[in-house]
Amino acid sequence: MFWSGVYNAFLLAAALPGVTYYGLKMLLTGKYRRSLGPKFGQVSPALREKLKAEGRPRIWVHAVSVGEVTAAAPILAALRVRFPQALLVLSTSTETGQEMAKRLATAADCLIYYPLDLPRVVRKVVNLVAPDLFCLVETELWPNFLRICREQGAAVVMVNGRLSPRSFSRYRATRFFWKGVLTDIETAGMISRTDAEKLADLGMDPGRIQVLGNAKYDGLASRVSPELAKETALRLGIGPEEPVFVAGSTHEGEEAAVLSVYGRLLQERPDFRLILVPRHIERAPAVAELVRQAGFADCLRMSEILAGRKPAGERIILVDVIGELFKVYSLATIVFCGGSLVPKGGQNLLEAAAWGKVVLHGPHMEDFRDEQALLAEAGAGIPVRDGDELYEKVQELLADPARLAQLGEAGRLVVAKNRGAAHRYAALIADVLRRNQCDCAIKAPT
Repeated sequence: MFWSGVYNAFLLAAALPGVTYYGLKMLLTGKYRRSLGPKFGQVSPALREKLKAEGRPRIWVHAVSVGEVTAAAPILAALRVRFPQALLVLSTSTETGQEMAKRLATAADCLIYYPLDLPRVVRKVVNLVAPDLFCLVETELWPNFLRICREQGAAVVMVNGRLSPRSFSRYRATRFFWKGVLTDIETAGMISRTDAEKLADLGMDPGRIQVLGNAKYDGLASRVSPELAKETALRLGIGPEEPVFVAGSTHEGEEAAVLSVYGRLLQERPDFRLILVPRHIERAPAVAELVRQAGFADCLRMSEILAGRKPAGERIILVDVIGELFKVYSLATIVFCGGSLVPKGGQNLLEAAAWGKVVLHGPHMEDFRDEQALLAEAGAGIPVRDGDELYEKVQELLADPARLAQLGEAGRLVVAKNRGAAHRYAALIADVLRRNQCDCAIKAPT
């Protein structure tokens, strides 16, 4: 109780500057305009009616942003198979996550924003949703929310749980606090044994932790299709035999290296195209300026294509909208995955591997060690130290098309063979509901 009081006092102290900061952001940039009200518990009448609909059990799944949504979507689909009459609610914390949820999480009945961790706001939204079970994807621990869920009789489960080195170090520094918070989680399904050990180190009873794999494999493998690849190629004006270098999820400091590699590549292979996909789309103007400074005048933005502009053979396509990266990987001859030449912990290599693409990445892959290890073992994930080595490896792979295809297929098989986690997580949720003897006929939303 003491630390809970300290936590809430900290929230109150941070509330005024926080609201001021996000309010200014909203006014000046339009960012957070759609999500700020819902995060304070404002719910539209139409959504309120949806949440009052019949359906049992009532399962609320929370996925923070885009990455977590890709794991949540196949779990929700597996839950729909097990519980065809259930009311499935999916929440996100970010607007980009909400947009991705609309595209991927078709099994969900309702999409909402996750409330700020203020007791009054949390109680309002929890009472409205009235979940029999709350399911958090990966590791997003908000103490007031978890406590209030349990007080209201909702079981709490963690699925696809993972702890990156950075997040683990932050949690471990205040382990004395999080140990108590973890008692509100009945069961945790973790991606790997390493993640399970980290959670136990934070204070969770090992008997309540299971290792069930990564549901992202399910979501990625199920989305791969020749039709999607053809549709994407047609929209971007890329022919079936055109070679394409895709640089995905790039961060500041990486685009310059990629553009340098691409410029050198063109000297020997003038037919190559480049597709640049910044990790944060708000950086698109800055990236476009880098493209111009690198001497490329023919750069087409994805937003222009979506607005109706027809591609006219531009060398470079800059993806400045969300939800396109996975599709774009289908066109790649060779892939670089960003967040790895600079110390950002890396990005998800699996999206490209699911299409049978070899993925080059930098040395900073701390947040995706397991994925890196699996692809490295198959030879489909290749590390580089810097831009010069990136160029050398690209040239080496392009010089041997048979080996490039063989390694790409090995990566695709890694993704395919690791499917099944989503159904294991759905089974875990079903077991928790049974243990809690969920009486779906009695509990009703307020």
